[in-house]
Amino acid sequence: MIKSISIHDFINLPESVPLIDVRTPLEFQQGRIPGAFNVPVFTNEERVQVGTTYKQVGREQAILLGFDLTGNKWSSFIREALVISPGKKIAVHCWRGGMRSGAMAWALDLYGFEVYLIEGGYKNYRRWSAAQFEKAYQLTIVGGMTGSGKTKLLHQLRTMGEQIIDLEELAQHQGSSYGTMNKMVQPTQEQFENNFAFQLNKLDRQSRIWIEDESLTIGKRCIPNPFWYQMRTSLVLNIAVPDEHRVELLAAEYGALDPEFLIECTQRIWKRLGPEQTKNAILAIQEDRMSDFIRIVLVYYDKTYKTGLHKRDPEKIKTIAIDSKDIKVNAAKMLLTIQELHSTQQL
Repeated sequence: MIKSISIHDFINLPESVPLIDVRTPLEFQQGRIPGAFNVPVFTNEERVQVGTTYKQVGREQAILLGFDLTGNKWSSFIREALVISPGKKIAVHCWRGGMRSGAMAWALDLYGFEVYLIEGGYKNYRRWSAAQFEKAYQLTIVGGMTGSGKTKLLHQLRTMGEQIIDLEELAQHQGSSYGTMNKMVQPTQEQFENNFAFQLNKLDRQSRIWIEDESLTIGKRCIPNPFWYQMRTSLVLNIAVPDEHRVELLAAEYGALDPEFLIECTQRIWKRLGPEQTKNAILAIQEDRMSDFIRIVLVYYDKTYKTGLHKRDPEKIKTIAIDSKDIKVNAAKMLLTIQELHSTQQL
């Protein structure tokens, strides 16, 4: 049996139903619905052939070519679907909910699957994603200069029952010139938005959501503007951590990285550091003086953070001193501060 279903209703089904994306591997790589499996009806090259035939000859010839190209593939499609969903309940989509997903749904239904056919396909998921960023959220921004341990505090808050969004995890980048940490590979902008929207949908919009203060761009990925504007007008809990704690944390983190990677990244920001400080920073890396290297580059990053903070409404900034190295103690202090602000009706 084939049931047409909107992307909103599918995502919010009470039970999890495996989803197969029948677009080409290239389309799937560019952007996909989180959790989807790729079972491409056409290869990248075959899709070009069918598309060209459609435009130059006509719809009927394109359909015939499509069946010629896939004729001996259908049994393998069904076997793949059985591996993905042994219970024979599955959802299918292509780009616009057209012929590719329709043909796959027909074949799976014929075999005995219960099939959900996503209305409007992946194109409608992209519309749904964009709509999530337009919604209003109860955001609390975790601010603080580089090395304040904001990300770790964010995750500690989650273990304490709070809602969070980790933008750096979604973007696979830590937001500075060194942000890839020589190992992370950023998703496409499309996939970053897809994953971001999917996570937002899981949260209670009427309750507090903690999110780290970020620039509009995280590496090469850009926070969608409607959500970015909400971040810029939300309360900032500005974490003030002793400089030596910050240097210690960053020296340990960056000291484990390849020196050549650190040097390359430092050279990219030489205009901001200045030639003399860039030279001193590189020398500190080469001589394994991580603390000295960190102190040099922090001058630039601290200046950048302060500039961004000064552009915010000062009444929306609450600075709290965090001097303990116990992350649980610090997270508890953040929660207490927020509760006190609520109780005095400052929020």
